[in-house]
Amino acid sequence: MNKETRIDSYIESLDRPEPEYIEALAAQARAAQIPIIRPAMMDFMRTMILIHRPMSILEIGCAIGFSALYMREYAPAGCAITTIENYAPRIAMAKENLAVHDTTGQITLLEGDAVELITELSGPYDLIFMDGPKGQYINMYDDIKRMQEPGGILISDNILQEGDILESRYAVTRRDRTIHTRMREYLFKLTHDDDYSTSILPVADGAALSVRI
Repeated sequence: MNKETRIDSYIESLDRPEPEYIEALAAQARAAQIPIIRPAMMDFMRTMILIHRPMSILEIGCAIGFSALYMREYAPAGCAITTIENYAPRIAMAKENLAVHDTTGQITLLEGDAVELITELSGPYDLIFMDGPKGQYINMYDDIKRMQEPGGILISDNILQEGDILESRYAVTRRDRTIHTRMREYLFKLTHDDDYSTSILPVADGAALSVRI
């Protein structure tokens, strides 16, 4: 086990137990081989939500509703969460999970292609969590920016692509080259946009934390 893996394991060993239903949903996702936010990202999201206390959240990429429910757990009372999912089997699972666990009705699930749906949303959103198709981040950039006011936070997950982002475009597998190119374009645009202040963080599979100026 290398030092980085040992450090990750040690940090995870410090995690406190989550609510029982959150643990159960994580087990459900693992059993179905559905990606959800990793433990380190959960810690990061919880801390950011408790610091920022957003009253309006937009999530791109609902999957089975895990991260939306997790954010709801730590968001202020009355926080409205909108989440988007395009894959029908996951929509069905998300609906079931939200019906059982979103007892306050804070989460709204939109069904369809996020690139299209966000053109119809106006916001503003205090927090936007990008966790959908990585190759589409760049295609949503202008609409995401439009829906944030100064002080708004944008968190983009999985930006390091298991380390592939470090490689030349021709060093990654052919099927991943478009995603690789688009993610690099997204990160360059985000870090060089004068309307955002962005930090790239080695959390889980990488996260970009951006504050709208």
